[in-house]
Amino acid sequence: MVPDVSTGSDSRGLIAYLFGPGRRDEHTNPHIVAAWDMAGAPDPGRDPAATYSQLARRLDHHVDLRTRELGGKKPPQHVWHCPVRTAPGDRYLTDNEWAEVARRVVHATGIAPDGDERACRWIAVRHADDHIHIMATTVRADGRRPRTHQDGRRAQAECRRIEAEFGLRRLKSGDLTAPRTPTGAERAKAERQGQSVTARHWLRERAYAVAAAVHTEADYFTVLQSLGIKVKTRLGPESGDVIGYSLAAPGDTNSAGEPIWYGGSKLAPDLSINRLRERLPDQEMADRPRYAADPAEPWEHTITAIQMAHSVLDSDDDAAAQGHLAAFGDALYNIASSTSGPHRAELRAAAMAFNRARRSATRADHQAATELAYASNEPGGLAIALLFATVHLARAAATWHEQRGHEQQAAAAEEAFLHLQAGYQQAAAPALAELAHRTPRAATASRFEQDVRAALPDHADRILTDPTWAALTTTLAQAETAGHNLRRLLTEVSAQRELDSAERPAEVLNWRIAAQPNRRTQAARRQSAINGTSVRSATPHPPATPVTTRPAERSRHR
Repeated sequence: MVPDVSTGSDSRGLIAYLFGPGRRDEHTNPHIVAAWDMAGAPDPGRDPAATYSQLARRLDHHVDLRTRELGGKKPPQHVWHCPVRTAPGDRYLTDNEWAEVARRVVHATGIAPDGDERACRWIAVRHADDHIHIMATTVRADGRRPRTHQDGRRAQAECRRIEAEFGLRRLKSGDLTAPRTPTGAERAKAERQGQSVTARHWLRERAYAVAAAVHTEADYFTVLQSLGIKVKTRLGPESGDVIGYSLAAPGDTNSAGEPIWYGGSKLAPDLSINRLRERLPDQEMADRPRYAADPAEPWEHTITAIQMAHSVLDSDDDAAAQGHLAAFGDALYNIASSTSGPHRAELRAAAMAFNRARRSATRADHQAATELAYASNEPGGLAIALLFATVHLARAAATWHEQRGHEQQAAAAEEAFLHLQAGYQQAAAPALAELAHRTPRAATASRFEQDVRAALPDHADRILTDPTWAALTTTLAQAETAGHNLRRLLTEVSAQRELDSAERPAEVLNWRIAAQPNRRTQAARRQSAINGTSVRSATPHPPATPVTTRPAERSRHR
């Protein structure tokens, strides 16, 4: 059951919508199921003599008195509106049940506490099977405004209790950091136009993908416009700086043919101009040479950054952890954009699912996650080792949210994990088969077996009987060629994360080893620095066929 609280200033206009036919005649049998006073609330849906204006005057009674007291100054945003919708698949609720829902919601939110005879006036209108609209005017009989602080959160909490008592689908508790749910009118419009998602949803996904790929605010707006999205900025009256922005999808217009604008914060809380500026580096940082101190391959940097994210999620620094989750969300969009192959759809689905897990009520320290956000922006081939690492970071993110009671975020991270896992399996199966096909000769494989037993005696039997052991022998041969001492390397990579819970420890070791830098290439780099010459960086012993890149898909909302 989903409540969605908002405020406005036009009581008659909202009444006309609630009792009207809807934007495409979707409203059926509109009528009042509950009110502050059923006898005193005219019902235009059931009483032919009742009018919208008459009902508006009854609801506005206390507002009008307060307006006269204030010398003609009407209280701002005095109309309170809260649709409450059951989840898809829930059973049918009767009018009496919806009436109970409405009374409990207005009590929980402070609009009309039980037994308060001087509370605000309100009505609950039903015009569909699966939802009601609660409307109130927020001036009490005593002239005071109701105490509606955190009314959205309180409405959600009450709906969770109602779900349990009514036997409805139990939704996850939220923390008011989720993006706005598309309205019924937006969904109807998308369906009418043959679109699978609403314009709001389409814009939000494009905005996230662009924000993940760019380094400056100016580039953010430029790339959005290159995708055919209309951009409108709001400037400060004195400074002339951008203080807000709105986006409009191509072809999304109102009845007058004008673009329908959505403010950044209305798309999602972390797409507001201020939140974007917290994420994007300043111009000086954006212009600096990348990896000047260490010219290793970009994917190596991303692997290292993901390993760092694991450590931060295990720490007590929640702000830094939240920053890494936001950066990981950006990384997923960039990974999906630079990936080709059948698993690309799963990676895009993972990025979209993780959007809910990237933010919570904990304020993010984005500076703590600079390396993950910065490294993940690099173009180029994506090693399957990197994809393997993202799977486990998504699971760690789900655990982190679960431990803090972030139910919606934990569920979103778990959904992203499942998509990443499916994508990894699609990409890894042929790569592991290719590695297994290239196994070294038996004598070399036997020597590697002795290395495993010496370095990892507690895990050796499980590793050697793992179906991917043959593939691991090829990766070990590549690592040896790259200059690694295998026993030392096996000890080091096994210490990164425990192996006890790994279903296939050889597969885990395979990708951890594949992500290690090439020792011979590193030595050549150091020598070139001494000699003042340039040596082209080469990917160290590639783990398997890397994922190739292609330009990000630029589909448009029509």
